Amino acid sequence: MTTATKTGSRLSSPLANVSSHSPLMIVGGGVIGLSIAFECAKRGIKVTVVEKGICGGQATGAAAGMLAPYSEIGEDPDDFFTLCQQSLKLYPDWQQEVRTVSGQDFEYSESGSLHLAFHEADELALESRLEWQKDWHVQAEIVRGEALFRLEPHLTKAAVAAVYYPDEHHLYAPDYVKALQTACQKLGVNLVQEAGEVRFKAIEQDGVLLVTEQKGMFSTDQCVLSSGAWTSFFEGDVHVRLPVVPIRGQICAYQQGQEKIKHIIFSSQGYVLAKGNGTIVCGASEDIAGFDTSTTEKGIDRLVKWSRHLFPFLKEKDPFHRWAGLRPATQDGYPLLGRLRHMPSVIVASGHYRNGILLSPVTAKVIADVVEGRQPNVKIDMFDPHRFQ
Repeated sequence: MTTATKTGSRLSSPLANVSSHSPLMIVGGGVIGLSIAFECAKRGIKVTVVEKGICGGQATGAAAGMLAPYSEIGEDPDDFFTLCQQSLKLYPDWQQEVRTVSGQDFEYSESGSLHLAFHEADELALESRLEWQKDWHVQAEIVRGEALFRLEPHLTKAAVAAVYYPDEHHLYAPDYVKALQTACQKLGVNLVQEAGEVRFKAIEQDGVLLVTEQKGMFSTDQCVLSSGAWTSFFEGDVHVRLPVVPIRGQICAYQQGQEKIKHIIFSSQGYVLAKGNGTIVCGASEDIAGFDTSTTEKGIDRLVKWSRHLFPFLKEKDPFHRWAGLRPATQDGYPLLGRLRHMPSVIVASGHYRNGILLSPVTAKVIADVVEGRQPNVKIDMFDPHRFQ
């Protein structure tokens, strides 16, 4: 791994072997990188995105696309909960703006969600969650018996109650990312795909020199590192611990028949939801497998058994599709957001784990503010990229 070096006026000097210069470069073309590029381009910043493969080809393309912080965050609220809630509130306007600029449609379902309880202890835990969420003006209620089965008629009768969150939604991630990519291009973002391995050649206070395996060398005033599960590869370049590891998330899908699933269904064992393309998605089985994106019989079998428990009609079906994605997880589960203090030309936006789709709007606005030297309107101290030193 190349060590970053100080080179005096090197970056401001004309270099014959530099492919191009951009005021802002983003390393990584997943949902986070593209969202940041979209927001920055809207603000009039000239942006280049460098992606080692194809944009959206990693965790983003494999995601179930759930926008459900109230169901997924069960602990007491903190700045991470605030970040997730703020992003959820941004989504109605954000997704419409992506549609308008790109001219492309994608599924954005205001389905609501049901977080299930099967035992009295589960129900007590949900009631406790509801208590603290009220202070955050979360719209929610516990439904039982007939009220529950009116909302979700084909649900197993073993469910005794559920928290109903009408404001939790989901989208179809592959089409969302395609629309983001098109929106970026229409705003003049330079997308450099299939660049191969990317490395920092030199880093100064006022600029960065990047070298790519396939697309040459680039210079920039500021560089955003949003390379997902591959972020730790840059530790030697930036001299900061960036402990982001890939967590494999396995998912399977059924063809939907006459029986309909109306909401995102959460339980302690996973989730089930129906997409507008006629599929029922069940996930996710997680394990540590390095950068292996293959599926395993054990992982998928667990999903099949639990999905059939939630919806007995699925016993008559077998998954027609199974896949896996790599989720970029930090040691404490929180993302890395902010400028490097010792290398102020480098900004980190990574480690979103299973919340990349949900957090894409708020991350884009936070990082765009950082790029412009402004104070973000949400607290990000908790996500300081230096915190693992």
